[in-house]
Amino acid sequence: MPETAAEEAREGRVPFQLIEVEGPSMVPTLYPGDWLLVQHGARVRAGDVIILRHPFQQDLLVVKRIAERREGGWWVLGDNAAAGGDSTVYGVVPDELVLARVRGRLRRRRPWAEGEGQRSVGAVLSWAFSAVRPVRSVRSARSVRSSASRRLRAR
Repeated sequence: MPETAAEEAREGRVPFQLIEVEGPSMVPTLYPGDWLLVQHGARVRAGDVIILRHPFQQDLLVVKRIAERREGGWWVLGDNAAAGGDSTVYGVVPDELVLARVRGRLRRRRPWAEGEGQRSVGAVLSWAFSAVRPVRSVRSARSVRSSASRRLRAR
């Protein structure tokens, strides 16, 4: 019997799952507190944002963007190069550690400032309009590599 929801999904019983983002590695695409709609068993390719098991800590789930296919698996990068924790640290990620593809995100609602009172209808509608979005893939591995190299030069 599977021990986690991720294992149940991988076996085909749960095709979609909600996962909360923790940590800054995918800022500005994803922020801590965002919720992700992920699809287990979906085909992945360069440019997709995925959920994977950390190669050195199998109980830790990680969200990264696939940069390219390499011998032995996928090279993955975070959108926030300063946060680290991607293939530059742990190398190529084998296919069996890729669990799901991110399909969308629900941006968390920022807490009200003290003394602000209730939010206006316009502010709530603005949040609602921008909160639910698909997570776009970068369809060209070349684009992922060039944006990563720009970030590395800027460090």
